[in-house]
Amino acid sequence: MKVSFFVALILASLTACSPQESPTGANPADTPNRSSSPEAPAATLTVTEQNYARAETARNYKNWIGLGADKELVHMRDLPPRGRAAPTVQMNDDTLYSVAVVEAVDDKVQFSIPEVDVYMAVQVVTEGGHGQHYVVNAGVYDLPLETNHALLIYRTGTEKGLDAARRAQDQIDSNILNFGGYALPNYDFEEVEKWTSRLTAETQGRPFAYTFPRTSAEITDLHQWNLENANGWGGSSPEVGVANFYTNSVSLGADDCLSTTFEDPESTYFTSITAYDKDRYLMEGVKNVNSQRWQAKDDGTITVSFNCGEDAPNNIDTRGQDFSFTVRYYGVSQKVIDGDIAPEKTVR
Repeated sequence: MKVSFFVALILASLTACSPQESPTGANPADTPNRSSSPEAPAATLTVTEQNYARAETARNYKNWIGLGADKELVHMRDLPPRGRAAPTVQMNDDTLYSVAVVEAVDDKVQFSIPEVDVYMAVQVVTEGGHGQHYVVNAGVYDLPLETNHALLIYRTGTEKGLDAARRAQDQIDSNILNFGGYALPNYDFEEVEKWTSRLTAETQGRPFAYTFPRTSAEITDLHQWNLENANGWGGSSPEVGVANFYTNSVSLGADDCLSTTFEDPESTYFTSITAYDKDRYLMEGVKNVNSQRWQAKDDGTITVSFNCGEDAPNNIDTRGQDFSFTVRYYGVSQKVIDGDIAPEKTVR
């Protein structure tokens, strides 16, 4: 199904409020909900530190359901919308998205990946916000699911151009997907947005690395988990050679020519560097840089420049907007996991 880009524009998030200190609390596990009523509760659910990840997840499910993803596989045929028109925070700018909200069958989720000639991966995001599975090989899958429902994110690579990516999207078989049954929890979504703004602001003064625990049992630091959901909901848990690893830079000014130089990360699939505004959304007219097209130096290292002019190596022009950048390693290497390569820490 083709989904109009303009439909996505109606999903602009609520206006962010000024940052405040988030409340604190204990660190209980993000308990899965397998006994929820099929009808949304009448009372509005208050957002707390304990349930923020589930509330932010519900907000993202809500945005995709607004595009019809609970009824059929929704294909984004172009790169993601800029700004708050995007249905999800910090979307990548390297792949096309296809998304579905599905219901478990016998506590498992079913989907398939076709044989295609471009990168394609499926991430299974539970109602708790966990990327419980990240799969990159073609095949039919029937995988255990921690919650009653999941949001499936197909990422289709654009390395051969948009038309090739769209042809690959068309090969996805959605007949195996089990749609229906998801009831949106009645969170105060305005309050969810306030929490997201506060948590995002908290990380802008330091480099930030994501851990993205795969299940609720793997949460070791609740506040870190909340920060990850606020800054980059829907990211994958790192797995060498298969899944992805993400890091954010500090907030940077647009008036200075900046650059970072690093060794080849040797990601299995590719590496990308993408600039975002202060709320972690893509910026109009700003393109990213990735290993499919960056130019390496004679010694094999890579320099990525920011606001240094079109003649600067691998330059990203943020069009006068302050920014931070995210590095994504698709099929992360062990040396990146070990911290031997960290472009977000070498900006000069």
